[in-house]
Amino acid sequence: MDALELESSKQSPALQTAKDLFSGAVGGVAQVLIGQPFDIVKVRLQTSNQYSSAINAATTIYKNEGALAFYKGTLTPLIGIGACVSVQFGAFNAAKRWFQERNNGAELSYPQYGAAGAFAGISNSVLSGPIEHIRIRLQSQPHGAGRLYSGPADCVRKLGAHNGVLSGIYRGQCVTIWREAFAYGSWFTAFEYMMNSDAARNKVDRKDIPAWKIAVYGGLAGEVLWLSSYPFDVIKSKMQTDGYGANQRYSTMRDCFSKTWRAEGAGGFFKGIGPTLARAMPVSAGTFIVVEMTMRALNS
Repeated sequence: MDALELESSKQSPALQTAKDLFSGAVGGVAQVLIGQPFDIVKVRLQTSNQYSSAINAATTIYKNEGALAFYKGTLTPLIGIGACVSVQFGAFNAAKRWFQERNNGAELSYPQYGAAGAFAGISNSVLSGPIEHIRIRLQSQPHGAGRLYSGPADCVRKLGAHNGVLSGIYRGQCVTIWREAFAYGSWFTAFEYMMNSDAARNKVDRKDIPAWKIAVYGGLAGEVLWLSSYPFDVIKSKMQTDGYGANQRYSTMRDCFSKTWRAEGAGGFFKGIGPTLARAMPVSAGTFIVVEMTMRALNS
């Protein structure tokens, strides 16, 4: 246990959790501001066949809809992703402390880091499922007079009117849970491995690792996150942009996997991964560096 963790362990559990949640929320705002333009391109590529590449999608969006289109639907994730990242770090650190108590204060094993990360992801899915569903609907809707939703509130109302809360707003929740468990189990494990290895190699405390290294390790962890979970994300996007009633193409997660495989082969599960990996590096780097530096400031 390094100096930063030792200092945290002296605080009350409620204060520790409050600091974890606040640091995560600040990191979440940074994540949205950095990543939203990349996310728009990713969703358009995953849910439409009209673009030949990420560059083609970006230039077409800019030409037809203007620069502000890259921040279409940002209000929902700005509030929601801040809450999601807050939950991710709060749940992860709570799980870390739970494991540390059972390890008699010893450092976690990497399977334990993975389990703590998966717990964080599953906890987060309660929020991320509906938040991302609303964002994807807003991002993928037609431009101009063909718009389906006037904003987040209108989107929530119409989704709920179709099939109620669970089948409407929470559509695709099963695959979201799978994605979150794989994604955040690998994300936190990769980051902790790189941070712990650096601290051991250079014989320093975690709090002494410089910001630029945190950014590098955070960025690499972001690549691991998406490589481990991307097929689930494709299926989630397909289900959350699917129609209703007679226009519904996918009845279940398994049905969506099956139809994607038959229609597009293995490549269909990695459609749009280029801009996603390009986005992952700066977004994940920004998230970890903001969270880590906020936590250091709070504990100083």
